[in-house]
Amino acid sequence: MPDPNPSALAFLETRRSRPAKTLAGPFPARDEVRRLLTVAARAPDHGKLEPWRFLVLEAPALARLAGTLAEKGAELGIEPEKIDKARAEMGGAGLAVVVVASPKPSDKIPGIEQTLSAGAVCMNLLSAALAAGWGANWLSGWASHDADWRERQLGLMPHEWIAGIVHLGTETSPPPDRPRPDVDALTEWIEA
Repeated sequence: MPDPNPSALAFLETRRSRPAKTLAGPFPARDEVRRLLTVAARAPDHGKLEPWRFLVLEAPALARLAGTLAEKGAELGIEPEKIDKARAEMGGAGLAVVVVASPKPSDKIPGIEQTLSAGAVCMNLLSAALAAGWGANWLSGWASHDADWRERQLGLMPHEWIAGIVHLGTETSPPPDRPRPDVDALTEWIEA
């Protein structure tokens, strides 16, 4: 017989991200962030490869990074409105954790499993932050998909990429819930 945890299930049933633009201070302290990262690292990790790592970006680092986006966006041909949005999003943030996918060479563990592990770390971090009472949002954005920007601005190695940027802070205005998927329309039961 299962040993249910109704409060955890209720939390997951109603979990929702908070838009990054609605997050303000106070922000989690380093010991609180360390706890959230410890929870995040409990993600499935076939082979115990730890194919991910964390970069914690505080406000000055986020402002510095935001300052690099106009030139990089122009170089990539990004629309000016998208550049401005990315600059405001990153430059206005106070704390974010970059989950870096860092695949490890392995004859036994396929790359896709390592990628999924990095995604699970992002989801664990997001859920842990929300469960701890913080506002949180998992984002990425066009700059995070550019290898040159990742390597120059964040020091990522050529084989690494950004699985997600999880913004953390205090929620200032709760968003309305959004429509959720119709699980029945997405589910097929196979009996034999």
